[in-house]
Amino acid sequence: MTGFRSPSSGLRALRPAAFGADPSGERMARIRRSPHFKDGVFQNPGGTARTRPSGSTLEFAKLFFDKDERARRAPKGTVPVHATTLADIAEIPATGLRLTWMGHSSVLAEIDGRRVLFDPVWGERCSPFAFAGPKRLHPAPLPLAALGPVDVVVISHDHYDHLDLPTIRALAGTDTLFAVPLGVGAHLEHWGVSADRLRELDWHEATKVGGLTLTATPARHFCGRGLRNTQHTLWASWVVAGDEHRIYHSGDTGYFEGFKDIGAEHGPFDATMIQIGAYSEFWPDIHMTPEEGMRAHLDLQGGRPHGVMLPIHWATFNLATHAWSDPGEGTIAASLATGAPIALPRPGEPFEPTAESVPADPWWRGVALEPAGGWPAAEALGDARAEATIRASADSAAGDAAGVAAKADTASDISKGVGEGTGDPETVVTG
Repeated sequence: MTGFRSPSSGLRALRPAAFGADPSGERMARIRRSPHFKDGVFQNPGGTARTRPSGSTLEFAKLFFDKDERARRAPKGTVPVHATTLADIAEIPATGLRLTWMGHSSVLAEIDGRRVLFDPVWGERCSPFAFAGPKRLHPAPLPLAALGPVDVVVISHDHYDHLDLPTIRALAGTDTLFAVPLGVGAHLEHWGVSADRLRELDWHEATKVGGLTLTATPARHFCGRGLRNTQHTLWASWVVAGDEHRIYHSGDTGYFEGFKDIGAEHGPFDATMIQIGAYSEFWPDIHMTPEEGMRAHLDLQGGRPHGVMLPIHWATFNLATHAWSDPGEGTIAASLATGAPIALPRPGEPFEPTAESVPADPWWRGVALEPAGGWPAAEALGDARAEATIRASADSAAGDAAGVAAKADTASDISKGVGEGTGDPETVVTG
């Protein structure tokens, strides 16, 4: 009938562009072949993970709407963002490795002469709508256009606070490559990224970009952007290895024993970027507390306080019921308890993880509501930093030897395991 339009086609026309696109065709066929895809969905390591709030809805509502608690979930003053300039990140890092945390999970990593941008979110809201949803608590440290060329953009999963439509559309106009978990490429192609610039990986697959090897590793989380979360896109953590340095980005994940396996296969790491925010007792399986994040960091390092942990996934958006300052304070407490070195940069503050010193001041205390018992004594913090430095120095020789062995093992795996039947360029199996 001329002019007839089905209800479903009308609904598709109303679908926000930010919802992205569902995998189809050969991409969906490849998803179905994945050993991690079963019963129509991707499966989590360590068994089923609760992906929706558990426990009493009434108790959650009481906590969420409590006036005093809500006041603690945002800074009371202006977040002290580092005034990042191109000059800050234009000079080659003296150690060959530099990290710049842009807020939340967005990190620019300059590693062995290449530039890797993790989970870039420059948008004002992590939401499909410009008028609703969690809004930034601080501005991006510098405009995206001022960031300069990036060799590869790495995406951990397709949630709005990690995969941001305006940011991806801006990056689509550059010549950067994108490394993404299996299925996520459908969103990027829908937003204008050409298929030849996508490196779409299942867990334990790797791709080469310049002199770097990027490996998608397991995480314990979930996916989804639209009204129906079909679990047809994978979530991942990432290992990036160069000739001299190795780094790890957790994406979003609950704690699981697989961190030990990732560390044994790919570690130790010069730096880990670990999710320690937006946690809750109502969703304990999919986000880590700072204590769990530190445990994951140590697992990745073979149980030793090697390398620097950078806490991520906090300070930029209000996504849970804990106080805004709790992730930072919890990370300090975890460092004190274990002696593991941590870096505490302001958003936009570049630092070199293997340098003699890294940012370590609790900068958030100046703009957060002070807890009833006051802030912990600064003297204890200083003592812990000194102890961590001594421990890290004592372990450095053993860590260097282990790193050489790990690099050799990974190189051997890559040479043996070229993935077959995927049709994807530069993809090799590493585990």
